Amino acid sequence: MNWKDLPKKKRLYVLVFAALGGILAWAFITAGIITHDFNRKQLESKGDEQEAVVNGIILTETKNDQKYWEIYGETGKWDSQKGIAQLNKVIGNFYQDNEVSMSFESSKGTYNSKKGDIILYKDTFIVLKDGITLNADKLHWYNSHSPIVAEGHIKIQKGKELLSTADKIVISPSYTSFQISGNTVSKVYEDKK
Repeated sequence: MNWKDLPKKKRLYVLVFAALGGILAWAFITAGIITHDFNRKQLESKGDEQEAVVNGIILTETKNDQKYWEIYGETGKWDSQKGIAQLNKVIGNFYQDNEVSMSFESSKGTYNSKKGDIILYKDTFIVLKDGITLNADKLHWYNSHSPIVAEGHIKIQKGKELLSTADKIVISPSYTSFQISGNTVSKVYEDKK
């Protein structure tokens, strides 16, 4: 079949399809040149690093059907290479024998999965199981077997019976006792029921 023997309409179709095929071939070749080692460069530079920014993140630690803690952040960021979650507007609980032993609320918090610790900082409010409330600038929970340390502008209150201020408080792992230190003032009142 000769090109000149084709009707004009078929010649137009052949030219349009040839032009379209050329444009597509050019686009695929150009894309291949631009991105030929894109994935390789990404893998070389970042390795397995991943970072996620999330709304409504919940973290928990449970071992052998025993819950140790749960923490919720309204917003947060997870860095998989460092193993650190940074949370904002944090609330949560620490558990002992699968019962809530301490609840908390804080403006900011971090969880380090490599160390296994939780740090709450900026406007931290804590309620212990016996009704004692605690305000602090920073609280550091190392693990379920270590004392909890809170620092900065400590205010401890138990109903109308006790009001203490201190620079630092160390809470026993069982949440049954605490020790205050630094610039401390304690006021104990008789409950007149």
